[in-house]
Amino acid sequence: MAEVGNKKTVKIVVLGDIGRSPRMQYHALSLASSGLNVKLIGYLETAPLQEIQENPYIVITKLNPLKLDSGPKLVQYFVKALWQAISLFLTLLITGNCEYLLCQNPPAIPTLPVCRFYCLVTKTRFVIDWHNYAYSIMAITLSPSHPLVKISKWIERFFGQSSQSNLCVTYAMKQDLIENWDISATVLYDRPPKIFHPINIHEKHVWFLKIGEQYTEFKGDQNSRTAFTELIGNMVNLRSDRPGLLFSSTSWTPDEDFGILMNALQVYDTTYSLTKRLPKLVCVITGKGPMKDHYIKKMAARDWQHVQVVTPWLKACDYPTMVASADLGVCLHTSSSGLDLPMKVVDMFGAGLPVFACHFKCIEELVSNGKNGYTFKSSDELAKQIITWFEDFPNNTHMNKLSETMRKNLEKFQETRWEDNWNLRAKKFFEN
Repeated sequence: MAEVGNKKTVKIVVLGDIGRSPRMQYHALSLASSGLNVKLIGYLETAPLQEIQENPYIVITKLNPLKLDSGPKLVQYFVKALWQAISLFLTLLITGNCEYLLCQNPPAIPTLPVCRFYCLVTKTRFVIDWHNYAYSIMAITLSPSHPLVKISKWIERFFGQSSQSNLCVTYAMKQDLIENWDISATVLYDRPPKIFHPINIHEKHVWFLKIGEQYTEFKGDQNSRTAFTELIGNMVNLRSDRPGLLFSSTSWTPDEDFGILMNALQVYDTTYSLTKRLPKLVCVITGKGPMKDHYIKKMAARDWQHVQVVTPWLKACDYPTMVASADLGVCLHTSSSGLDLPMKVVDMFGAGLPVFACHFKCIEELVSNGKNGYTFKSSDELAKQIITWFEDFPNNTHMNKLSETMRKNLEKFQETRWEDNWNLRAKKFFEN
């Protein structure tokens, strides 16, 4: 699609899967709504939001990844980085002129040097959106003192300081950037778009019927019944004998230790047999990642009798409905830097779902114990929280009241959506 009229143009660089980069997709939609042409550059492993694909002011340019799985890891890393640098720079050149370039960090190498050089040559305004630190992610698999980690940190700081404007995801990161990197950034909290919202019982029933066609865990024993709901006359009711429905989304990577949830579910399954006061539990775990098959095999080996795990890959339009249908959310994100917040919790809060989240440095900026969820530090602590939440479910008056109070508290969070927050804090950087 050609550029529309005399609108200014912004290029958004995502050196990752666009479809799994919701924040950058929301940036693209907000920029397009603000009267700019948007050129979104990145990998297309997962389909972007339908609104992105259909927007006449957004053009997606696909980067081609280099598949290299043989040879020493260090050689693979350098070859891939060189390929990314060349392909990204050429793509920036052939996609025409622009007034602004918005770059996601991480990854920093080769993204920041390439984008900075392009902006210098073309006199384009350089804006970085700091999601985390690349060097801290690298330090998970390498030691913090490893030469590659030190080089990555230097590159990230040097080229980060060369940007004209910066956005970041938490106040903790804002403080760290200014104190340790001499970079001034504006906090743009992740906020859920309007597609994440609470749904009624009838909408849940329709969804359970739909997903039940693929996964028997959701099916009922009659056409008018699901495992969770039943249609009596024209009225949909929640079944009194329904299982609990727990939802989690994970990247299946080392910075999200799925073993914590798996061990907690083991305790739940054992406790079910001992107390007879717990419901059966259906756990929906979404996401893609390198360790997914590993953990699926480990869960299958546990042979749980009272816990069922479903790992669907949901369409973008179905994901918010699944989130809003659950009784409880769990987040395993721990943050390599301790300075970013999990977008998945933001989405769950947008759908009105209380969340149990793994504790780390700045999680309190999002999750407040007893108000919208709880934090945990170990699998034992998480197991106790889940067991308490579902004890005598769904007839535990105290826990039902606590759940309703948390959902009520989340209504305040839902008042500020991505669109409003972006217009207030980020729009000004693209109006010069």
